[in-house]
Amino acid sequence: MATMILVLPFDERGPIPNNQRFPALVYRQALASDQADLATAMERRFEENGWPPAWRNGIYDFHHYHSKGHEVLGIAKGSAELVLGGDRGREIGVRAGDVLLLPAGTGHCRLTASSDFLVVGAYPPGQSGDILRDPPTPDIRAAISRLARPASDPLSGRQGPMLDHWRDGL
Repeated sequence: MATMILVLPFDERGPIPNNQRFPALVYRQALASDQADLATAMERRFEENGWPPAWRNGIYDFHHYHSKGHEVLGIAKGSAELVLGGDRGREIGVRAGDVLLLPAGTGHCRLTASSDFLVVGAYPPGQSGDILRDPPTPDIRAAISRLARPASDPLSGRQGPMLDHWRDGL
């Protein structure tokens, strides 16, 4: 199964800083959605590639971003309409099997979701997903800019698309 990758760069938008170094990546149908336990399969894949699973839930219905970690979101069940990049950002539909890789600072918000919508989330080692909604302070901007490119792509390891699209001067 060939995975299509959407590369979505975002500039700062209102209170959402986004990330000018790294674009958001959307891996369409990255894992087969007909697996009996797609959530566990996604967590296993993320873990194998150095992104320890952190949670299972949904996506908040308000615009927010993270300053302490890059985040991978695996759509394990159902479907949803999201906005990436902040208010009036890019609307995107996601469904089971899709994976989103959001660099720190990238705004995201759920508009609608099916009743069975389930997401698994993970971060690189030592990183986490603080929930920020206010405009970034200079300290928050500095925290986002200090986060380097992770050592591996959460789906493909050291050969993945993240390494092609997140250059970071390497």
